[in-house]
Amino acid sequence: MIRSLIAFALVASIPAVPALASQGDEAGMARKDLRAGNVRPLREIERRVLPMMPGAQYLGPEYDPASLTYRLKFIRDGRVLFVDVDARTGEVIRQSR
Repeated sequence: MIRSLIAFALVASIPAVPALASQGDEAGMARKDLRAGNVRPLREIERRVLPMMPGAQYLGPEYDPASLTYRLKFIRDGRVLFVDVDARTGEVIRQSR
């Protein structure tokens, strides 16, 4: 009985563990580059950029592993705005207006 409960608990916990991303997956590539020390954590970059966008709703990031950049997407007054950030330094490269 106890073995069954332990086995069930182990199996039930498997879906809660994030799946490893494939090579073509942006999030997986971002994690790989973060582990390698090539980029800053996304949360750090978001903490820097979000205050620069008052009145805008944050839609989420995209990661480009080729250029090591994040593109943070926002919407304000029905218009989509982009902020491109160097993932290595956290510096804003360009911002659409």
